[in-house]
Amino acid sequence: MKRTMTVFAALVAAVVAFCLQPSAAQAAPYSSGNYGALAYEGSYPTIAGCSGTFFLPYDVPRGSVQYAAWQGRQVKLEFYYSNRCGAYGRISNAPQGCSVIVHRDSNGDRISDGAVSESVDPGIDFAYTKMANNLNGRLAKAGLVCRDVNGSWALAYTDWY
Repeated sequence: MKRTMTVFAALVAAVVAFCLQPSAAQAAPYSSGNYGALAYEGSYPTIAGCSGTFFLPYDVPRGSVQYAAWQGRQVKLEFYYSNRCGAYGRISNAPQGCSVIVHRDSNGDRISDGAVSESVDPGIDFAYTKMANNLNGRLAKAGLVCRDVNGSWALAYTDWY
């Protein structure tokens, strides 16, 4: 019985020690302006009712897909739209230090009044934003921003849609 309790105590101690180990920090979204004030904002495009409704619109001025070179990579920026839920931005083949941002304009003047961004997590090479509500006359656009020791650089953007 004493041996069983010792083995059990060692097992519990190992599990507790494993759970208390630090893990890699995960990127968190950053928002500004009045982002989150409209329906669907604050949610990722994978939520029920929105998942599967997004597409790359063909009529975005300058295109819904843009590319930029950064640290020897060809980083891809995509702007996705759903006429049910709004829009979001996605980057791929991006190193850490890069972020995707989606701006939202509530009144059609092409001036951002709300935005949300997401950075690339450790161990992966992509990121995508939460949704921006560009329905009912509102507009949105996506951008790619990367940083290094010299500062932050806006490398690519889509036009307002």
